[in-house]
Amino acid sequence: MPNLMMTSKLPLEQWISDAVAWLTKNWAGFFNLIQQLGQGVMDGLTGFLIAIPMPLMIAGLTLIAIVTSPKKWGFPALVLAGLALVANQGLWNDLMNTTTLVVMASAVSLIIGIPLGIIMAKSAKTEAIVKPILDFMQTMPAFVYLIPAVAFFGIGVVPGVFASVIFALPPVVNFTNLGIQQVPVALVEAADSFGSTTWQKLFKLELPNAKNTIIAGIKQTIMLALSMVVTASMIGAPGLGRGVLSAVQHADVGSGFVNGIALVILAIIIDRFIQKLDTNPEQVQAVSHGNVRKLIVWGTIVVVALGGIVNGMMSQKATGKKVNIGYVQWDSEVASTNVLAEAMRQHGYNVTMTPLDNAVLWQSLANKQVDATVSAWLPNTHKKLYSKYKQDVTLLGPNLKGVKLGLVVPDYMEVNSISDLTNQANKTIVGIEPGAGIMTAAQKTIDSYPNLSGWQLQASSSGAMATALDKAYKNKQPIIVTGWSPHWMFSKYHLKYLEDPKETMGTTESINTVVRKDLKKTSPDVYKVMKNYKWSKDDMEKTMLEIQNGKSPEAAADDWIKTHQKQVDQWFN
Repeated sequence: MPNLMMTSKLPLEQWISDAVAWLTKNWAGFFNLIQQLGQGVMDGLTGFLIAIPMPLMIAGLTLIAIVTSPKKWGFPALVLAGLALVANQGLWNDLMNTTTLVVMASAVSLIIGIPLGIIMAKSAKTEAIVKPILDFMQTMPAFVYLIPAVAFFGIGVVPGVFASVIFALPPVVNFTNLGIQQVPVALVEAADSFGSTTWQKLFKLELPNAKNTIIAGIKQTIMLALSMVVTASMIGAPGLGRGVLSAVQHADVGSGFVNGIALVILAIIIDRFIQKLDTNPEQVQAVSHGNVRKLIVWGTIVVVALGGIVNGMMSQKATGKKVNIGYVQWDSEVASTNVLAEAMRQHGYNVTMTPLDNAVLWQSLANKQVDATVSAWLPNTHKKLYSKYKQDVTLLGPNLKGVKLGLVVPDYMEVNSISDLTNQANKTIVGIEPGAGIMTAAQKTIDSYPNLSGWQLQASSSGAMATALDKAYKNKQPIIVTGWSPHWMFSKYHLKYLEDPKETMGTTESINTVVRKDLKKTSPDVYKVMKNYKWSKDDMEKTMLEIQNGKSPEAAADDWIKTHQKQVDQWFN
């Protein structure tokens, strides 16, 4: 028998890529319909939740917690204090966006999962087919689901729900199957002997007996959907996940903790309310005092809902031309995008900022789901992405010149050139996100310089890289990082670029503005602003340093605009 390792490699990667491409092309109309309907429903739900006055929502949920937890004050206190803390931290709208994602993903999972679990319990063949598929769905890394989600539905909350459903569906299917199968055979036989139909047995015997097991599966599904909010934020899903992801990318412990606490509070509240369903009739009767408590709960829900409806009707909708600016959460692009966005808002535009992975950002521009970005590093760093999508986007030219990339070291290190490196910093270069263009250039550098044989490129994030640099700098330890300017670290530390005789890290670049292909035709005024937008390396570094020192991106952008008002006004002339 020939050695399996000696046979030709199966083109599995190509098969999967071709299958996704075929679905994307031939089912585009179906996916667009789902995307539009789903976006409409979820925007409506989020808008309704946000329209409910915050104090009314907190008071209503606290009252429901009190009514459903008689003589137990721990849970009501948690609801009141937890939601008040979220509101105090300015995360209420993010909490409502996350709630929408979790509710929709959970609802779709339950609508599919419970019937599928019942069918599996009734059919051994169905169970044999579905079981391996469920195992595959739950063990495949969740990040993988983002790729087809973006291909099918673009960016936003809809692909986030799609990926969440795939990841969260298996528990409710498996628990429903298990619960039905664990119904005592004697009870089933007794039902048959009395002439019960299949539907009568299901709804009057099997589902009531399996209720607690099914509820356990529902809780697992909801918690898994909640765990996907950070992953979904990578493809534009709004909510608390964005805050967590941004904190990770910038190594911001405080912000990450605050957003994480908000997610924990939401998870506990959902879990405890779902747990109220997991009771038997005797317990319900013992604590309900008739129908009074039910009336209080339903009355509270009605009052809260009416509050949202009335407030929504009275509140003014955002006016002005809508603009969606995409950006990558690098320090430089956070600064530049916030400056442009704040300036446009002050001139009457309704601006949405959407943080995305770099490759997803370019794809979203090509698909016309994002209007513009001011984050294109050319001609080297984003050369591959621009070459791939240049037929579907419009390059407006540089908004900032004099950009430089390279390997950076503290000035106390006695090395001036890449060719002089030997064994410094444990033969390690600290990088940023794996998909960044500078990482490709750094790996090319390692491969091109003979003296770097045996060196490794350590992927992390821009924030983690800056943290590692700060720690090494304070202790006067050797460190080599992938660096670029403009960046606040050159204002904070004494650093130097290593000379690059082979120019593998590229030559001087510029940061460019790129817009969707038809922007000039559909929104000529927005196109004009994007075309006129320009600022300097020093301006960017000052704004970046203010953000790094603790000022919010919006506040730092507003400060810069106030001191450069004439320059900003020229963008709109």
